[in-house]
Amino acid sequence: MIPMADVTVRAPAKINVHLEVLGLRPDGYHELAMVMQSIDLSDTLVLRATADATIRLCSDCQELPSDGTNLIVKAADLLRSRVGLPELGAEITLHKRIPIGAGLAGGSSDGAAALVGLDALWGLGLGSERLHGLAAELGSDMPFCLEGGTQLCFGRGERLEPVPAQRVAERAVLLLKHPSASVSTPWAYGRCRELRGDFYLDEEADFEQRRQALRHGPLVAALAQEGPLPPLRNDLQAVVAPEVESVRQGLDLLRRQPGALAVAMSGSGPSLYALYPDLAAAEVVRAALKEPLDELGFASWCCRCGGYGASLVTDGSPP
Repeated sequence: MIPMADVTVRAPAKINVHLEVLGLRPDGYHELAMVMQSIDLSDTLVLRATADATIRLCSDCQELPSDGTNLIVKAADLLRSRVGLPELGAEITLHKRIPIGAGLAGGSSDGAAALVGLDALWGLGLGSERLHGLAAELGSDMPFCLEGGTQLCFGRGERLEPVPAQRVAERAVLLLKHPSASVSTPWAYGRCRELRGDFYLDEEADFEQRRQALRHGPLVAALAQEGPLPPLRNDLQAVVAPEVESVRQGLDLLRRQPGALAVAMSGSGPSLYALYPDLAAAEVVRAALKEPLDELGFASWCCRCGGYGASLVTDGSPP
């Protein structure tokens, strides 16, 4: 494979259509059963090869660190370490649109995009399987962020099974986040354990029973075909909403509007969304909510559901 000139990569956000906390794993992580969905709210990475064996990251978002704590830099360091080429260098520019700390996997998607972009930039040709292995080392959401679309996600979230969601690409979400609200993911899972730990499952057979119930349940059936969605489940929403006022306010606003297929919090929050049959329907509701959203200080986006994860931007790429 020939190294490329400047490379541009799109890094889409995700929402959780289902998030079920099954129990604790021997490694200390929670065992999860989820459905994740890409949306077309995306960050963009522009990568350029350098000859000085350094990784330099700059961003238009001053809140983000640009050192080795950033998943983009971690991905670059891990990638060149595993291929045994420490002399490789890159200058990476991040254009940030996904809000930070929002439960939308913005950081994980940026890290996944770095793997995709640097594999192309440096001419490594590692292939999907090796990139997925590196992604799983870096973060639980990163394998999904590589693959995108509509996926069942098990284990820590790194075990993927695609859902043949025929009508999802036509659907859209109205997404809300209060700029001052943030939720620590470790706190949310810790609080879930405090409040719901007595109901945690312990055995792999019990975990698999819940996975099977999700695989063959009404949600996946509704995603795979046209039909009404059941109420969405997010076990973290039940513990976060009582503690975060903007989550309660946003959910209430979205639930009071007509036409939504479903309303839920994404991940550990504090982002909230309502799912609609198409983008036009989402935009009508956003316009109707302009005054209360402005009064309460919410930022909002209308986004299409997407069928792709971190991907190189080429002629003919999705907008």
